Amino acid sequence: MRNEELSDTECCGQHEVCEKRSILEALKEEIEYYEDEELDRFRGIRGGDYSSDEIEEFREVLYTMRIDEVAGWVRSLGLRGVELPDQLKDEVIMLMDR
Repeated sequence: MRNEELSDTECCGQHEVCEKRSILEALKEEIEYYEDEELDRFRGIRGGDYSSDEIEEFREVLYTMRIDEVAGWVRSLGLRGVELPDQLKDEVIMLMDR
């Protein structure tokens, strides 16, 4: 079976091939913004290095979106190189599990 014929849940047994394809696919995806362009200034900052005020900026965006948008927002932040504050990760997981 060719790798292209595999579903997302199947493993081809060639982990390097699958990982490279996954990385390349992620790079091709278009970034969607959630009225949060101001968060791009945090690109490159580690999740544990945010101030209380900066964490509140992320929290404000998080709680103004619909629950079904949360996973896409986190993905968008990742594609933009913006790491979610460590203090919000449990909240995000809780919201996505609803």
